[in-house]
Amino acid sequence: MLRGDKMLNKNQLIELNIESISSEGSGVAKHEGMAVFVPHTAVGDRIIAKVLKAKKTHAFAKIHELLEKSPDRIVPECSVAKQCGGCVYSHISYEAELRAKEQRVRDAIERIGGIDTKINSIVGSERESRYRNKAQIPVGISKEGKAQMGFFASHSHRIVECDDCKLQPEEFLIAQRVLKGFIDEYKISVYNEDTHKGLVRHLYLRKAEATDEIMICVVVNGGGLPHENELVESFLAEIPNTKTIIVNSNREKTNVVLGKEYRTLYGEGFITDILCGLKFKLSPQSFYQVNRSGAEKLYSIAREYAKLKEDDLLLDMYCGTGTIGLSMAKDCKSLIGVEIVPEAIEDAKKNAERNSVENARFICGDAALAADRLSAEGVSPDVIILDPPRKGCQRELIETVAEMNPERVVYVSCDPATLARDLKIFGELGYNTLEVTPVDMFPRTAHVETVVLLSRNQEE
Repeated sequence: MLRGDKMLNKNQLIELNIESISSEGSGVAKHEGMAVFVPHTAVGDRIIAKVLKAKKTHAFAKIHELLEKSPDRIVPECSVAKQCGGCVYSHISYEAELRAKEQRVRDAIERIGGIDTKINSIVGSERESRYRNKAQIPVGISKEGKAQMGFFASHSHRIVECDDCKLQPEEFLIAQRVLKGFIDEYKISVYNEDTHKGLVRHLYLRKAEATDEIMICVVVNGGGLPHENELVESFLAEIPNTKTIIVNSNREKTNVVLGKEYRTLYGEGFITDILCGLKFKLSPQSFYQVNRSGAEKLYSIAREYAKLKEDDLLLDMYCGTGTIGLSMAKDCKSLIGVEIVPEAIEDAKKNAERNSVENARFICGDAALAADRLSAEGVSPDVIILDPPRKGCQRELIETVAEMNPERVVYVSCDPATLARDLKIFGELGYNTLEVTPVDMFPRTAHVETVVLLSRNQEE
């Protein structure tokens, strides 16, 4: 029975029209002025929803009955998309997904940031499937006692078995099959998070798209595996383009996938990819964008916004392994990269050397403190690139950037909400948001990247 009470109750059935999409990918409807969030729905759906949780201002529900389908709806390619929860847009067309992501960026910039500026149409991904070049796949045991692999269900550590993730290269699926067969054949124990016993924890995989090289890394709760030679032979027989095979030891009680000890069973312990014409050596711990062609599009827009001249000094904050800055180094006089992770800085230095980039130096340290130090040294960058983590920039860093008075700031963000907050602060300090371009690096998931150009000038 449908009820019209103003206060919703758990298990109540209500009729809803889905009007928009939330930042997490759920459909949003209004019920007597209250927002109701319903996963796996599309704009234009008319449904009977069952309330799962009700609060004073909003509620969460699930589809009880689909009365009228949205024209955006498609049949998901993946049979476990609902259980896995990673591909929140698997049930709608890619065009509809891009519209939702672009609107998310527009809403954040205009509503959270209070900014009226040029927002370009979203740049889509070349591929909607098989685009990921990295996977971290947990290993478990099924009720039948067989090895199982897949992904943790949303907000849990329950493995949803998945033999064919549509976001991953086919070699990754073969590697899963080989390791599962190996575990079952040799009766290798599997790690149990509760007891901290068992050997095999994760299968960690990387693919270098430009060179077609595959890295296979088995993460174990110990020093190694029984029958390692047989496992290597199986991997090589099934995946001929395997470049290196590694065992990683992680004996800690932690959710962090990789431990600190590595042992190479085959190859040199790394693979090599080409991004924006530069070669990058990738070890298991190297940071690298998971969508290579998407990264090239993203960096191309950032480079266009930077408008570097041959006498310019470029400061790349949160530089990681140096990919963005190094892709622009040839356009400027000098490059300074800043990153807090020591291993990433070492990778950045090696990447510069590998690509014969001689006008770059890299500093290991907190972004805000390093910016203060550079400012105190009288460093005066012409262009600053900011590519912070999801939480965005510290206010102190934004203030220091403004004090450095660069001609332009190029902000690359993976979270529209924290981006909008930071752009508002930049505005208070005299930097205008001139142009915004959303970029979809992660089709089928809720994530979206954004590149922004800021300047003290109203126009450029």
